[in-house]
Amino acid sequence: MEAATRRRQHPGAAGGAGAQPGASFLQARHSTVQADEAAAGTAPFHLDLWFYFTLQNWVLDFGRPIAMLVFPLEWFPLNKPSVGDYFHMAYNVITPFLLLKLVERSPRTLPRAVIYVSVITLVMGASIHLVGDSVNHRLLFSGYQHHLSVRDNPIIKNLKPETLIDSFELLYYYDEYLGHSMWYVPFFLLLFVYFSGCFTATKAASSMPGVALLLVMPSGLYYWYLVTEGQIFILFIFTFFAMLALVLHQKRKRLFLDSNGLFLFYSFALTLLLVALWVAWLWNDPVLRKKYPGVIYVPEPWAFYTLHISSRH
Repeated sequence: MEAATRRRQHPGAAGGAGAQPGASFLQARHSTVQADEAAAGTAPFHLDLWFYFTLQNWVLDFGRPIAMLVFPLEWFPLNKPSVGDYFHMAYNVITPFLLLKLVERSPRTLPRAVIYVSVITLVMGASIHLVGDSVNHRLLFSGYQHHLSVRDNPIIKNLKPETLIDSFELLYYYDEYLGHSMWYVPFFLLLFVYFSGCFTATKAASSMPGVALLLVMPSGLYYWYLVTEGQIFILFIFTFFAMLALVLHQKRKRLFLDSNGLFLFYSFALTLLLVALWVAWLWNDPVLRKKYPGVIYVPEPWAFYTLHISSRH
């Protein structure tokens, strides 16, 4: 009777000692399942997407103004779209498609609303830039000099009536400011959102295949062109440090970058190094200093081209 009374008064006394091993077993099993899920969710290196992405960036974006200068003017008259414009049109379709494919392959479910709005804004901004950039590059054939401001250009400053100069400045604003902002802000946002899903709990998976290392150089070099020609150093450096902060934060949780995350991070790190070397090389150029008078001095490659290369010919 006394023993039964004690069992009724302390119902957990008999099973307390046995409950702790059971709970420990369940916790250990849950941790093992989480680790297995994280390891199973590690994505392989997307060689096909990164290769196509790098190739089309070089051909359709970097190669766009070069193609405009190489192809005979008779094939693409000044009052018609140039070959570079068709390159830009192809870029405006292929780039959002490849970014969406990257997001689809992410092992983590990413916020769809952010993805959709970013892609729509990117296409709109790139399309605005298409028009402004087309006219600005066609002006090169009329003597326009990229290393000078709009009002200081010889073919612009003597226009009559003077309100025409305001129209060209508006065109420049759409090209260099509004178009670039609506193009590059969602572009880097999409890359960062994708990067946030490139973490794995398996240390062994935090490495890049050899072919990925070969792609880092052309990828980083292209982003150097994008940052300098697009005048988006602040946006780039903010994105890079946000990526670095995320890496350090995830490292405290014992999560490591997978091969795709490493590829993107190393590409951006190389870009930062190339931008620093570019700025150091042109630091004392008086003409470029006049065009870029602000605290952040990052000259555009095409301004350097019209000042130091094309002027010699």
